[in-house]
Amino acid sequence: MNPSGQAKTTAIVSYLTIIGTIIAYFMNLDPKDAFASFHIRQAFGIHITFYLIGALMGLFDEGFIVGAFYVFFIVLWGYGLVMAIKGETREVPILGPLFQKWFSTIS
Repeated sequence: MNPSGQAKTTAIVSYLTIIGTIIAYFMNLDPKDAFASFHIRQAFGIHITFYLIGALMGLFDEGFIVGAFYVFFIVLWGYGLVMAIKGETREVPILGPLFQKWFSTIS
């Protein structure tokens, strides 16, 4: 896949923050691009996972557990961002296929 410059920009913006994901969603409304939609779903899933698991991490006072959570999140986020920059549609490890399934209505 060779995404257009606009699609690539939209995909990269989607990883910046949850607000970036929302902005990217609206950037991709017209015309819709499959590459950008793919990365918007991945980024949205990563951000939602971060907030949901982060809420659970508040229950733990163990630095190792919290540290492992942040490493996991940074790996997913970094992988997704690098794939967007490279112009590739590879799902993030472990959760990527689920994000594509769960958020299939985001196109």
